[in-house]
Amino acid sequence: MDISGAVSERKKLIWRGGTPVLASRSVAEENAIALSYCGSTYAVMMATPADLEDFGIGFSITEGIIARAEEMTDLELVENELGIEVRMWLQRDREQFVTARRRAIAGPVGCGLCGIESLEQARVASRRVKSGSTFLARDLLEAMRAMPVSQRLNQKTRAVHAAGFWRPSAGIVALREDVGRHNALDKLAGALVRDGLPCAGGAVLLTSRVSVEMVQKTAMMGVPLVVAVSAPTTLAIDTADQAGITLIAVAREDGYEVFTHPDRIVFTEGRVVAV
Repeated sequence: MDISGAVSERKKLIWRGGTPVLASRSVAEENAIALSYCGSTYAVMMATPADLEDFGIGFSITEGIIARAEEMTDLELVENELGIEVRMWLQRDREQFVTARRRAIAGPVGCGLCGIESLEQARVASRRVKSGSTFLARDLLEAMRAMPVSQRLNQKTRAVHAAGFWRPSAGIVALREDVGRHNALDKLAGALVRDGLPCAGGAVLLTSRVSVEMVQKTAMMGVPLVVAVSAPTTLAIDTADQAGITLIAVAREDGYEVFTHPDRIVFTEGRVVAV
């Protein structure tokens, strides 16, 4: 991840122990990012201005605008005094699809469901993930423990979310950060597509809570397992169950909680005990 331009130094006054002290702090940048297709704006998100090519491609994948990277014919970044525009051009059939379902989204930190037009759109059935992969319980615990080391922007700012992709044979192979948790996941999706990394045998790792749109985006990526540090919502659990995704949450130093499809997890220590 390239964090240049994603962080700035700001002056501050520290007051602890009764004496004010002048200092500075590394602060995460937050900019308006416009995502446009074929000359028309589709969404405006507040996001960290880094890895924006990944953001554009990943957003297009997780929104269902494209299914493959080659359906996008061009991408360019245009910066002005108001923010940054991610301009994307699509193959003709995908351009027609976008025109048919165009909407404008404005969210303070990348709200995943802003701008939808009906309740039915919020409850749309997710793509079904088919994967026969299994994962060792302790490997996933070690994967989450390894996340902070790769979070370069958060080490400086303590103000951003991260989404990582982990594979049993390789560890964390990609990680993206952003002030918005949805944006971080979109950027990760874009990075995986651009690098041609297969998703069926790995897991998405999240430093945020798990809401329904995070599960929906994971399903669009074709990833069979998601692990998060915070708790899931009821709709996230139901959606993961229907999508065939193993949902693990409340990941801590000593373990985690499995909410759906536990058959993918190999617990070598012993049998499951009811409490």
